[in-house]
Amino acid sequence: MKNIKLQVPGTVANLVCGFDILGMALNEPFDEMEFKLLDERKIIIHHEDDFHLPTEPEKNVAGVVLLKILEKLENQNIGFEVTINKKIKPGSGLGSSAASAAGAAFGANELLGNIFSKEELVHFAMFGEELASGSRHADNIAPCLFGGITLVKSSEPMDIIPLSSPDLYVSAVHPQVEVKTSDARQILKKNIQMKDAVKQWGNVAGLVAGILKNDNQLISRSLEDVLVEPIRSILIPKFDEVKKQSLVLGALGGGISGSGPSIFMLSETKEIADKVAENMQKIYNEIGIENYVYVSKINDQGIKLVES
Repeated sequence: MKNIKLQVPGTVANLVCGFDILGMALNEPFDEMEFKLLDERKIIIHHEDDFHLPTEPEKNVAGVVLLKILEKLENQNIGFEVTINKKIKPGSGLGSSAASAAGAAFGANELLGNIFSKEELVHFAMFGEELASGSRHADNIAPCLFGGITLVKSSEPMDIIPLSSPDLYVSAVHPQVEVKTSDARQILKKNIQMKDAVKQWGNVAGLVAGILKNDNQLISRSLEDVLVEPIRSILIPKFDEVKKQSLVLGALGGGISGSGPSIFMLSETKEIADKVAENMQKIYNEIGIENYVYVSKINDQGIKLVES
């Protein structure tokens, strides 16, 4: 196989209380990536979007992943040409850098005949996340590659646990304000109180149990973050209002997607999810902040091959 085309999903990381360990794949938004296998050791990157991302492999999220794969294949005279059409805006908090990184690892592996495991692909893709944010985290990459909801028990050694995907709808709003992942990490507390840690552990355990038991009310009660959200939410205009009104409209719960500025909410029906999304948009329209909203089921497949 010499040419392939991928649809690479956006993702929601943390899932409120699961900082750096929980993530969820979406049906929308998604990136498109096309790959060609070359017969010489070089990497060529093209962008078909308007984000003006670098095309030098060592400066590009997808490029550094492909470089790491070539290092592993030191005796093979091959390379990769990739064309990227990003529809997940960089800095949205919806896994834009993870999509590029995971898509690069997945695409290269397909061209090579699937010689690497999904866990190995996560390892390669984490180099892209490190370039983007300065941190080697897998909470966006894992659901992008595995689909559904994933628990990253450990990244060293790699231990990823795919969880069942609840039959829920996701409403997400991306207000057009900038929140850099690196900045959002720097403002976090370096030390936390034991009572807060215990409450957070209970919420994470409750959320995982709720997902596995298909218990929506337990999921709802567990979607609480006492460590990260209180600090990061101050970077996102109208966050508290969006969350409060979403709950009034019937959402189970939600919070910041990744490091923000996107906000996501989970709902039991599409009717509720649509109302939540409409209200999210209304809140930001009223204060003159451009925004994009998405309503999606949880994507249980992850990256998929599409016909060119």
